[in-house]
Amino acid sequence: MNELRAIDRLDTRPRFSEHDAIRLNRMFRGSDTQEMLRAVMADDLVGDLATVSSFGAESAVLLHLLSQIDPGIPVLFLETGKHFPETLAYRDALVERLGLTNLVNLYPELDELETKDANGLRWSFDPDGCCEIRKVRPLAKALAGYDATFTGRKAFQSSTRAQLPRFEIDASDPQGRLKINPLIDWDAQRIAAWFEEHDLPRHPLVERGYPSIGCSPCTRPVAEGDDPRAGRWAGWDKTECGIHKPGEEPFL
Repeated sequence: MNELRAIDRLDTRPRFSEHDAIRLNRMFRGSDTQEMLRAVMADDLVGDLATVSSFGAESAVLLHLLSQIDPGIPVLFLETGKHFPETLAYRDALVERLGLTNLVNLYPELDELETKDANGLRWSFDPDGCCEIRKVRPLAKALAGYDATFTGRKAFQSSTRAQLPRFEIDASDPQGRLKINPLIDWDAQRIAAWFEEHDLPRHPLVERGYPSIGCSPCTRPVAEGDDPRAGRWAGWDKTECGIHKPGEEPFL
């Protein structure tokens, strides 16, 4: 698959272009999710791979699929220091349940916390700045070492995702990192069925009214019928942490 890699580079990490993403989408057109994952992961089609997981409401499905092929895939988790204790417990339980062997907890830089959020309350007056310190920068630093990442985005989640392909170029990476969306064509019923079929545990906060789960100070329960992300940064003109473009959900 070397033809997918540009050769006019100063470093040895593969560089992908929009043309490469189009070719990969064509290559796997009509392939089911598991077939595509096996080919991408086992045949080293896209270089060094990782997945970023929030261990949120639907995270178990993609993590289960990946664990069946390579339980040693790096699973990057942003340990912001502001998670619900239920999320941390769910992370540990799911890692053990699925036999994942390479959980990588990413922490904010200590000196940044000391100079910019010493009292831990930046979320209350500058949520964008808090996310920048605790999520955006640690993740960007970690992802620099990978050629491609998996996301858990699905077309049914919002109109902005309706036309998303399986393979795309990460717009945030000037080096051309590939972003792979294995579940893009899965609907809510298929997600629920996978949980049932494989007896996967649910995040404990889901049944308590949290369909989208982030850091505890900035996440609230959502009333039935409301937008699933209505409880994120409630009261602020903010819908994303900064990792993705507007309209994009977290990786998982």
